[in-house]
Amino acid sequence: MTDKTSSAADARLPAFDLNTAAWLGAKAEGAEIAALTNAAKAPGLPDTIPVLLKRGTAPGIEGLDRLFEPYRQHPARKAGQAVAQTFEAFCNLTVRHQTEHSAIFANMDWKKPTLTTVVDYHELAGHADFGKHRIHYAFPLSEEWQKWVAGDGVKMDQGDFAWFLEDRVAELSSPTEEEKLQYERDFATTIATPAQLVELSRGLQVNVESKVKASTTLQSGEGQIAWEETHSGADGKPLKVPGIFMLNIAPFFMGEKVRIPVRLRYRPAGGKVIWFYQIYRPDQFITQHVRDVLAEARDKTKLPTYEGTPEMAAS
Repeated sequence: MTDKTSSAADARLPAFDLNTAAWLGAKAEGAEIAALTNAAKAPGLPDTIPVLLKRGTAPGIEGLDRLFEPYRQHPARKAGQAVAQTFEAFCNLTVRHQTEHSAIFANMDWKKPTLTTVVDYHELAGHADFGKHRIHYAFPLSEEWQKWVAGDGVKMDQGDFAWFLEDRVAELSSPTEEEKLQYERDFATTIATPAQLVELSRGLQVNVESKVKASTTLQSGEGQIAWEETHSGADGKPLKVPGIFMLNIAPFFMGEKVRIPVRLRYRPAGGKVIWFYQIYRPDQFITQHVRDVLAEARDKTKLPTYEGTPEMAAS
């Protein structure tokens, strides 16, 4: 009796196929989180990503990031650039954030050298990375070095040059024996001590209003200047002008000092003397200094270092 009743009821139900099931599912309201599989194994993507599967009258799939982003408690990845004001801070920040794939790049432009750690740099023979998390150190130029570079090749009258030497005497240095032999041989002139430059500047001040009587080059390579008024020097003798002197100066704020030769030049003009100086190959000395600092960064961080810039932009 029961079996016959059941069979009769089943016969009255409509046919139930896949199309009907799809229609009923579409009519059902609701949503659920599902996993979208990276079946093609596209490089750089995870195997699965979570999506929101929506059913009902407007079915569809959408990413969860828009929904979850307002509630984020931490960034998805480290990004941005920290700026270190000292080399020590640069090394400390690098050690704090570095990974086994981090790398340090040095821009070797001697006028504005920089060091940059790319924390999320590409894996060696592995996956690419974003390169957006960085630590940057722009070697800050010292005020003393900026003044010397600004005056390089600038022509000055006698009084201005005398005061310039007086003001910058702290950056002058006596040559070592090796420097004396090398530069006097290379430039065929004498190299001055700070005391000789101070003596020269004071002699120039004495004769600031005097007219040049004679300007000669001695066998030693020094110049000699005499003025019309009673032999002009502070001691009544013509002034001897050395052809080169040494700077002992820290080009970068709170950095190590560098020894750099400077050529001393003058030209008689209209009864006066025009003075100027030329820093000898500052690019070589500064570049070598930056390379020394880069080697120190490599020792402190144990990271690979490169002279150049990373291939990806910072932002």
